[in-house]
Amino acid sequence: FSNKKLEISESNILKNVQILQKEQGLKTSSKLDGLNFTIEMETGTGKTYVYTKTMYELNRNYGWNKFIIMVPSVAIREGVHKSLEITTDHFQEIYGKKIRFSIYNTQNKSNLINIKSFADTSNIEVIIMNYQAFATASQESRKIYQKLDTLQSERPIDIIKRARPILIIDEPQRMGIEEGKVFDGNKPSKVVEAIYRNNEFNHLFTLLYSATHKKDFNKIYRLDAIDAYNQKLVKKISVKGIEVVGNSGTNSYLFLDRIQISTSQFPLAYVELEVKQANGIQKKIRQIKEKDDLYVFSNELKQYKGFVVKEINGLTNTVSFTNGITLSVGQTAGDVDEEHVRRIQIRETIKSHIEKERLMYQRGIKVLSLFFIDEVVKYRDYSSADQKGIYARVFEDEYKQAISELNLFEPEYNEYLNKHSVEDIHKGYFSIDKKGQFVDSKEKRGEGGSDDESAYDLIMKNKETLLDLKEPTRFIFSHSALREGWDNPNVFQICTLKHSQSEISKRQEIGRGLRICVNSNGDRMDASVLESDFFDLNKLTVIASESYDSFAKALQSEIVDSLSDRPVTLTIDILNNRVIHNEKGEKFVFDNQSSMDLIFDMKTKGYLDANYHITEALIKDVENKTFEVPEKLKGFESCVAELMTGIYRTANFKASEDDNVNNINEAILKPNDNFAKKEFQDLWNKIKVKTVYEVDFESRELVEKCVKAI
Repeated sequence: FSNKKLEISESNILKNVQILQKEQGLKTSSKLDGLNFTIEMETGTGKTYVYTKTMYELNRNYGWNKFIIMVPSVAIREGVHKSLEITTDHFQEIYGKKIRFSIYNTQNKSNLINIKSFADTSNIEVIIMNYQAFATASQESRKIYQKLDTLQSERPIDIIKRARPILIIDEPQRMGIEEGKVFDGNKPSKVVEAIYRNNEFNHLFTLLYSATHKKDFNKIYRLDAIDAYNQKLVKKISVKGIEVVGNSGTNSYLFLDRIQISTSQFPLAYVELEVKQANGIQKKIRQIKEKDDLYVFSNELKQYKGFVVKEINGLTNTVSFTNGITLSVGQTAGDVDEEHVRRIQIRETIKSHIEKERLMYQRGIKVLSLFFIDEVVKYRDYSSADQKGIYARVFEDEYKQAISELNLFEPEYNEYLNKHSVEDIHKGYFSIDKKGQFVDSKEKRGEGGSDDESAYDLIMKNKETLLDLKEPTRFIFSHSALREGWDNPNVFQICTLKHSQSEISKRQEIGRGLRICVNSNGDRMDASVLESDFFDLNKLTVIASESYDSFAKALQSEIVDSLSDRPVTLTIDILNNRVIHNEKGEKFVFDNQSSMDLIFDMKTKGYLDANYHITEALIKDVENKTFEVPEKLKGFESCVAELMTGIYRTANFKASEDDNVNNINEAILKPNDNFAKKEFQDLWNKIKVKTVYEVDFESRELVEKCVKAI
């Protein structure tokens, strides 16, 4: 019952690949990089679901029924197994059959029995395997090449070879497959050696799935960050940056928490400063306005002399003082230790959590916050009597403070908050050793008993329970255990309580919280359910241990690098040979002439600027349904509009928004021709000093005029 051999030539496969690439606007392959096919899918968009469905489709269309899913770690292996488990009934309804799946684990006899039947049944058979099981020097990985009594003296690798499987490789960049070592003369990784050089698996072809491929082999599908965001398949990203600015030289600690904008009064600011009290000096948050003196607010601590509020600017989100110091929201100035910066991060995370939770509670959606820490002892300290580390203590202090200050809660939500003690609402998920002791998480290689596997057991076995509002855990602290392989759709806040490391990808940091949230019944809260409210609910807030600007730039850079194949200008090369299909199923293929005609037409209508970037005029006409195309393209208006909108969005894509900034409608004022006239310049030179301009409205008259105008 092995997979039937391919009956199509490689030249015809190349033609098929090129047709797919042209239809999707992907870079066209000039030759095949072997029978390896890249599928790019952004984190959180349902990669495991897609390749599960792919197996069913390959079986239905071609009769193939033997598959190996290869993953880079035990955690991901177990996550894939869980996904196959919970989608079994769903796929049986669609296809009328079930996949038989098992984990490759030579220490488990029942798993070995499943391997024995892998090639000998007509079922859709799937083996889930982490690459350490065959491509390391460990004793366990050598068993795949040894005759085993459980398998009647057969080698596991021979059983697999006999089935001629299709390889589905999850996160290939973590196995050294995309390092340029597959087809050139460099020394390959052990995975590449086994799969490609020695053809150990005798596989038909490979399908490579990831959000962050390092190299593309015959890319046949792309669902990148922009596609995922535009199609509302992932959460929106919002960033709160906590930054320490240069010491003011006065030894005065200050943190600007937020600025409050109101239509009825001048802006107010909330700052944390040191205050002299009977029991010593403590840090307190105080509300301030223009002309307030922090020397007075601190009960006359001399380091705050000269800190008189000069201006609170709601537009730039800054507070400036008469001594020349200016702070932006999220910034800390003066003498501040790292522990206090972490306290601020924890406080901001709790505040964001409560804001989100109040909104979600009435919809029956559990809200989770995830803290990444650098040392387990900072959360779980076995040397202390209560085993609480510094972060656990800080969290409990700040949480109690947060819910005591806010008394505007709805009765039902208030009851929910008071239902569980503060000790019960936070948990630490770390790797454990075989004796059940917590250890610093470091991913080990090899089979059973690895840190990743133990961490998985701790994290994943009650995943559904974690989403239940009755379960008290809402805040999760973790070391490095929560990487690829663990995710929860209801993580709405991610806080990094550690120094940012350049080698850690920002996309990897936020990847654990990008999935669309679900309610307590497991129903996805997607665009079909929430419609225009989708991004109001599905928003991930990152509380970063650096400024918003630094975090956002790094994230933007990573995502833009991953979008390098996407065009940002409209050129003949982008259009030539592009295939589009309309609603009637008709096809149009661009050639040189039709490409030039479209570009010329768009240039004439003001849809392209001097550098061939698509302008807002096109976007407005598409929205107003007044967008027109040349005669040749009549009937394909929506296809062309979609193509142009995609290019515009790529050129103007912003990876995240600043959550420290209040929502202010900032008008962009552009001077007209009168600005250059002498008369205006003379007037401007007289009035450009700081000026107050007042307008009085008679309310009744204004209402009457509005009614008349409407």
